Amino acid sequence: MPSFHYEPLSYLDASFLALESPTAHMHVAGVAIFEAGPLKASHGGIDIARIRAHVHSKLQYIPRYRQRLEWVPYDRRPVWVDDDHFDFDYHVHHISLPRPGHDGQLKDLAGRIMSTKLDRSRPLWELWVVEGIEGDRFAIIAKIHHCMIDGLSGVDLTTILLNVMPTSDIEDAPDWTPRPAPTPTQLAVAEAAKTTRRVLDRVRSLGDDLKEGKALAEKAKGRSAAALSSLRSGWLTPAARTPLNPDLGPNRRFDWVDIGLADVKAIKDGLGGSVNDAVLSITAGALRRFLIEERDYDPSGHPFRVMNPVSTRSANERGKLGNQVAMWLLELPIDEPDPVARHDRIKMKTMELKRENHALGAATLVELSSGTPITLLSLANRVVGPRMRPFNMTVTNIPGPQFPMYLLEAPMLANYPMVPLWAQHGVGIAIFSYNGSLHWGIQADYDTLPDSAKLADAIRSAADELLQLAGA
Repeated sequence: MPSFHYEPLSYLDASFLALESPTAHMHVAGVAIFEAGPLKASHGGIDIARIRAHVHSKLQYIPRYRQRLEWVPYDRRPVWVDDDHFDFDYHVHHISLPRPGHDGQLKDLAGRIMSTKLDRSRPLWELWVVEGIEGDRFAIIAKIHHCMIDGLSGVDLTTILLNVMPTSDIEDAPDWTPRPAPTPTQLAVAEAAKTTRRVLDRVRSLGDDLKEGKALAEKAKGRSAAALSSLRSGWLTPAARTPLNPDLGPNRRFDWVDIGLADVKAIKDGLGGSVNDAVLSITAGALRRFLIEERDYDPSGHPFRVMNPVSTRSANERGKLGNQVAMWLLELPIDEPDPVARHDRIKMKTMELKRENHALGAATLVELSSGTPITLLSLANRVVGPRMRPFNMTVTNIPGPQFPMYLLEAPMLANYPMVPLWAQHGVGIAIFSYNGSLHWGIQADYDTLPDSAKLADAIRSAADELLQLAGA
């Protein structure tokens, strides 16, 4: 048995490292807002000691949070190793807004925190506990690299830190001893041996594969068709250049808006389709209004594509770290002035994507790349680069619990997610459903969207318009 421990990253997880640049930060994040009263200390501020102790006690369930990156010497593939210099206090910060702090200041702070990359020599996460918010509230800003987590597993991590009932109990934190990391030579030898074993295993299984040839061929045929259909959806052609797709700087700004889940379901029930269809329709209406009224942009004849992540995580994989997600690519018909016709076009497109199994196709493309990760990641960098930007924006809809959750005794009031911005993607929208509301997080390049409040207003107006039409 080896005297060291490491875990390779999946090729999808590694792609989020490869796609990162000085202006494209590949961390996911969120701003969770809580009622402050139950967690106030005797001095009137937040009892940060209790919050730190609570977070520390939960690390036993998420071992990735005490691991850092290491690299295979001969091909620079990343692996996880235990961080033998892990410093919990470095990762959990405590700050305050000037009292009484308002939501605008909290949004500005979140944007500044999102403007810097995570330190790759340490575990790739940070928590910022922010007190001093008016209305007797405090916030936790979470920042985690996308190579560790996707949106759906992020919900599971939230359930680790939160409870369905208020509680004052803090678990005991067992002692933790890091497992030895391999030396560069040990890592190179171990990975080379794994590659050899994989080849031998494939040879040994060849006989079984031949016996099951027909079934395998049918399966491969279906996956190939799905992959080809996914490619044809637009991954190999550039999307239109819009005012929301400039060259990015490193700085970010953040805004948010709330829409009732009942209203979105009423749109879905009145106009047909799914909740995700309604979300995409609201987004399309908001973008059309914003681009025409605030950017003097004519959307006619300019296809506006969004990348819509779809979870491929099975029920028994919930809570497992890493990414289990594939990407839908679809056009938002922002050129269509009729809101109902826009919704119908979106509904028909998502039905087509489901019918042709584009999520399986996108996942298959990632799997097919597993033997040549560096080639794939180089291709990915070119695809999302200036000359081949296949989509204009990411829009992701993350389902959450529809009942109150608590951080110790403090109820969570809202949770606004942030999606990373890829090259030349000046705005990204992430939506988290929680306790009867859809919390829309709008992350943007700092210079692209100085008027982020106007986009938030456009989202509200688009939702109100569709709700009225659904009722009619």
